[in-house]
Amino acid sequence: MSSEALPDPGATRPPSGEQVAISFGDQRAVVVTVGGGLREYSAAGLDVLDGYAVDAVCDGGRGQLLVPWPNRLRDGRYSWGGRELQLSLSEPERSNAIHGLARWMPWSVLGRTPTGCSLELELPPEPGYPFQLLLDVAYRLDATGLTVTLGATNIGREPCPFGAGAHPYITVGTGFVDDAVLQVPAERRLVVDDRQIPVGSEAIAGTGFDFREPRRIADSVLDVAYGDLARDAVALQDHGPAV
Repeated sequence: MSSEALPDPGATRPPSGEQVAISFGDQRAVVVTVGGGLREYSAAGLDVLDGYAVDAVCDGGRGQLLVPWPNRLRDGRYSWGGRELQLSLSEPERSNAIHGLARWMPWSVLGRTPTGCSLELELPPEPGYPFQLLLDVAYRLDATGLTVTLGATNIGREPCPFGAGAHPYITVGTGFVDDAVLQVPAERRLVVDDRQIPVGSEAIAGTGFDFREPRRIADSVLDVAYGDLARDAVALQDHGPAV
């Protein structure tokens, strides 16, 4: 059995769901209900994120929220509370369960203002993750830029494992990043195996991953998670509720 697209374009919905546009001054962002993610963000007429088109399916995790785990689980297996649990392999080529369960689920819009919005998802339990979470995310634009606040409430009857991450793709506005100057105030990086599973960490001093001082990316190949970041006062301050 096949399914045809609706003939009236006005009756169709973009693959990423409802588009919630917010703005402040020269900043503009578009939040989507599929995955509760961020499809685009620009400031002063320049793209900050390498997003995706309104008529496209999100690829590569662009702007997605990664919950209830942010990276990969080897073979989709883990132990919790004396149980051995098995998740679906969402990265079958590496036999991993990747980036959580909420990326493709429909989130509900809780509130919106011209400069912000909030969304919610009640994550249903499944055999591989038999726990109940109420997830919420808020996006806000102001003079300091874009603030994203992600929350999770355990609404089940037992403790549950939880981790969270986000997957913004930053753009430098060019097809190649060779001439872009990068600075990452980090002391260490995660070391991964051939399945991208972290197996340890190492100091970056004296390695090709050392960008503590600004320098050109040039021919560096970076698919790396940094740690031991030097955080400044701006990064640490509390901006309050997002909406």
